[in-house]
Amino acid sequence: MKHKIAFAMIMGVVTTGIISFTLISVNIGFGTHFFGVWLQSWGMAYCVAIPTILVFSTRVQKLVDSLFREAQTKKKLIEQ
Repeated sequence: MKHKIAFAMIMGVVTTGIISFTLISVNIGFGTHFFGVWLQSWGMAYCVAIPTILVFSTRVQKLVDSLFREAQTKKKLIEQ
């Protein structure tokens, strides 16, 4: 569980930082208020991202495993 929480926190910092930086720069540009608006947006996004990653990561991983399992099964059937 510690690994999952650490992963969520690090991934949350990276993704929310990049996405909020991009969206704020596109929407308001690099004016005098950019840094403050970016930090506020980044903080809000981070607070949403961490619980989201923790709740949905297991389900998404199961979905991905299932999709690749089905693809492998189909590939094996074709090869036979």
